[in-house]
Amino acid sequence: MQIKEEEMNPITERDVQQYLTFMIGAEEYAVSLLKVKEIIEYDTITEVPKTPEWVRGVINLRGSVVPVIDLAVKFRQSPSVAGKLTCIVITEIECEGEATVMGVMADSVRQVIDLKPQEIEEPPSFGTRVKVDYLLGMARAGKKFCLILDTEKVLSTDELLELPDSVAEPENLEPGDVSEEVPAVVDASLGGAEEPSESSPE
Repeated sequence: MQIKEEEMNPITERDVQQYLTFMIGAEEYAVSLLKVKEIIEYDTITEVPKTPEWVRGVINLRGSVVPVIDLAVKFRQSPSVAGKLTCIVITEIECEGEATVMGVMADSVRQVIDLKPQEIEEPPSFGTRVKVDYLLGMARAGKKFCLILDTEKVLSTDELLELPDSVAEPENLEPGDVSEEVPAVVDASLGGAEEPSESSPE
């Protein structure tokens, strides 16, 4: 009897993957739990000029500058409004073979779900606000569907290449701490140095 059950259910625990689900507007989205480093409370975000409109800004995460993405804007919705349950999902993606940390603004975090391969359906070619290229699939969440995001594509850093050169760590910089590894240009809203001219002394 056990042999028959194994033959009928070849899916093992290794095939089951965990996903973190969160809300953006009225829609529920999910990302692989393996891509999630932590979830932090929404706090002060420093806006950075000359970045795409879906980049909410940057935060200082233990001394590292982390861009925060407003997926609502990227999905052609109204910008997210920070509330009591708003949080930032810190994710890690690969960019040209290197690990890159990004933050995703979420209206609220829902739950961690286990999904088997057969429970994930192909993404629809129409009827969603999200580009099909951004989706790995979708899974049932009650009466609705939860859209599973491809973090490598939806958080692509191709459009953020200028970000590391346009902002330094927004906080925790003491006089004399600036070294060659820290960009010389600081966001003007922070009261830092303006962009140096070519004739500026070293």
